[in-house]
Amino acid sequence: MKRSIALIAALAVVVAACATEGGGGGGVSCEKEDLPLVQEGVLTIGTDEPSFPPWFDFEGGPSTGTGFESAVAYAVAEELGFTAEEVEWVVVPFNNSFAPGEKDFDFDINQISITEEREEAVDFSDGYYNVNQALLGFADSEIASATTIDDLKVYQLGAQVGTTSLDFINEVIQPDSEALVYDTNADAKAAFDAGQLDGLILDLPTAYIIAATEIEGSAVIAQFPSGDDPEQFGMLFEEGNPLRDCVNEALANIDLDAMQQEWLSDVVDAPVIETS
Repeated sequence: MKRSIALIAALAVVVAACATEGGGGGGVSCEKEDLPLVQEGVLTIGTDEPSFPPWFDFEGGPSTGTGFESAVAYAVAEELGFTAEEVEWVVVPFNNSFAPGEKDFDFDINQISITEEREEAVDFSDGYYNVNQALLGFADSEIASATTIDDLKVYQLGAQVGTTSLDFINEVIQPDSEALVYDTNADAKAAFDAGQLDGLILDLPTAYIIAATEIEGSAVIAQFPSGDDPEQFGMLFEEGNPLRDCVNEALANIDLDAMQQEWLSDVVDAPVIETS
């Protein structure tokens, strides 16, 4: 009897060791051939179209490996054992990505902030970027002199539907006029450029690139620090997808600080407006 008990215990140790071999939490194997993928042998990554700097290469799209999110995606792919040729990109509209249901991608990377509401329908990786919201305005306009949240309440502001930028307007700034809401960032930018908005709320790197390269005369009027509980971008997965554990392991092995320095270092000098 004692020998039988000892043998069972030994087998249990072996099984446990085998279950964790290859990394990944909860006994998930992160060996390439064991990964749960929507296409065998291919890592399928979703993002929206068009894709914009500094997150992606505007001309070449996400598959170039240039831009912060494209570089992060390919670094994760490499950690998982995939070559660049084994990565396939699919178009996923921003608000469709976190809708409930099955996904046709392994993960989506598209400046998607991790929120409790979204986590009711999908899963997220660990955060790969702490993001501040920012105010884009015209440098010669009245809004450029704003230095407090209260100063912003009198202006017409806008943002893309379903974003934390829109939440920031409604919940933090709480302007006197209802925010104007747009289906895409491209629509929001066009409205701002046409003078329909005094200011546009976006994540800081996107606001910076628009001011620097896209809309003449615009400027990042302010950024809004997230404080001790920062807003974070995360890679998005179908709810319950065990691939998330392996991606988190890959992220832990990547020098995200160096990637931010390479692709996002120019955005840190925007003026600050405190939110509390």
